[in-house]
Amino acid sequence: MKTILKIMIISSLSSFILMGLNACGKETMNSDIAEYESILDVDYNGSTLVKVSYLGSVLSEDLDFDESELNILLHMKEEEKLAMDVYTALSRKWRQPVFSNISRAENTHMNAVIYLLQTYGDEYTEVGQPGEYTNYEFQTLYNELVSKGLSSIQEAYMVGALIEEMDIKDLTESINNVTNENIILVFENLKKGSRNHLRAFNRQITRSGLTYVPVHISQTEYDQIVSSAHETGSQYLMNINGSCPGM
Repeated sequence: MKTILKIMIISSLSSFILMGLNACGKETMNSDIAEYESILDVDYNGSTLVKVSYLGSVLSEDLDFDESELNILLHMKEEEKLAMDVYTALSRKWRQPVFSNISRAENTHMNAVIYLLQTYGDEYTEVGQPGEYTNYEFQTLYNELVSKGLSSIQEAYMVGALIEEMDIKDLTESINNVTNENIILVFENLKKGSRNHLRAFNRQITRSGLTYVPVHISQTEYDQIVSSAHETGSQYLMNINGSCPGM
């Protein structure tokens, strides 16, 4: 009887320990999954938002840039604002989800650049009224693109493709001309967003029975982008939770 009782006690303790280990293993596994997140949110049609609230958990504290890098950031802030403003204007005219969805996404792209500029104060982070720019070239381009996009829905789709390929070109050049890893990380993600948006506009152009001829990137690069699937964001380590006691 004593032997049977001893076996029962050992068996119960073993089961308890195994249950604890399994629970700990599941908790650790879930923790590992939760530690990694993308800073991009891509919906079914390719609209790609930047989760700006996640940037603080991904980027380093190195937000000091040389003069060249600072100018590049200010340029990209205006360029992302241009995209947002043009799509907003075209959305009011044509009431097509592709414009309203991507305009909202471009707002998060602009805010990601502003996040990088946050330590420099209002002079660098402030944003003008819709359709107003400090850069004369952007002001002229905005007026031209809105005028063209309001002429027909087909031209509006063409305007969208033009803006996105321009973004891809400028982001690529900017990445090649900076050394700060935070800028590179953000810009690489913005490029993914621009490629997704280019795919979305190309899809609308194709459905309209038209063909778009790229202006800022090569035909080869354009074809490669629009023939490939939407891109999701890379996974970044957000935080590290403690392991199970005794492990």
